[in-house]
Amino acid sequence: MSRLRQLRPETSRMLLKTGSYYLMHIMVAAMVAYLVTGNLIASLTLSLLEPTVQAFAYFFHEKAWSRAASRQSQTGGNPAVASAG
Repeated sequence: MSRLRQLRPETSRMLLKTGSYYLMHIMVAAMVAYLVTGNLIASLTLSLLEPTVQAFAYFFHEKAWSRAASRQSQTGGNPAVASAG
């Protein structure tokens, strides 16, 4: 239990930082979308939609990198052999 308490301040800070980055991302996306479209509803929709799509894209991006790393470790670290398979 004491180990969890030691991690807690760092985890809390990380969650706060993640939340603030998410909000900043939404605000920047909304401003850019508004400048492009001139439509407040469209800009808010785009600014909320884009991070959601990005999260799914990141998931599949990570899966692809994980698969590539797995192939590379199976071939003894030779990327040429891994890409040929």
